Amino acid sequence: MSSSLDTPAPAASVSTPLSSKAVDAAPPGAPAAPKSVPTQAELLAFVRRTAADSKLVATLPLDPEGRTWIRLDGPAGSEAWIIAWPPGTGTGWHDHGGSYGAFATAGGALQEDSLAARLPTEGWKTLELAEGVDRERTLTKGDARAFGSHHVHEVRNESESEHAVSVHAYYPPLPLMRRYSRTGAVLRLEQVERPQEWQ
Repeated sequence: MSSSLDTPAPAASVSTPLSSKAVDAAPPGAPAAPKSVPTQAELLAFVRRTAADSKLVATLPLDPEGRTWIRLDGPAGSEAWIIAWPPGTGTGWHDHGGSYGAFATAGGALQEDSLAARLPTEGWKTLELAEGVDRERTLTKGDARAFGSHHVHEVRNESESEHAVSVHAYYPPLPLMRRYSRTGAVLRLEQVERPQEWQ
């Protein structure tokens, strides 16, 4: 079983109370904010536990034509997904809109290609990548990894006959995903997706 923490999670801000009285900052009727934000290590532990829950994973319907998923509530206000990957399917290059997260493989094997470079999030359409930024890894059943808020990758099921299943968690919940195309060293921003497009 392997795991990886690429970058530390953002530090939670600390404030000093102005008085000893508790102050409710949320408007009436608003959902309560989580008391703390999850760390990458907590997200990693969550995806590992969930991937090992064979009864939960078995509730995910498998479709031979396309990916299927179930959305879950993750720890401390994070969002999580169980995703099934038919043979030969993948995500294409994308980021997570500034969210950090983790994923674990619950069945089959997934190939991940990622960039070991911090890309600017705004103000560009095409970038030429430097040599040596590509990273590859294969995650088989039980393998997991965490990633930082600037992570850009693509994930694929390269099997010709077997579904793969994985569990993913993100904090904050995904505000958007940027989709990229790649030709050699050139990465091009193609599309920005909002949550309503995949939920």
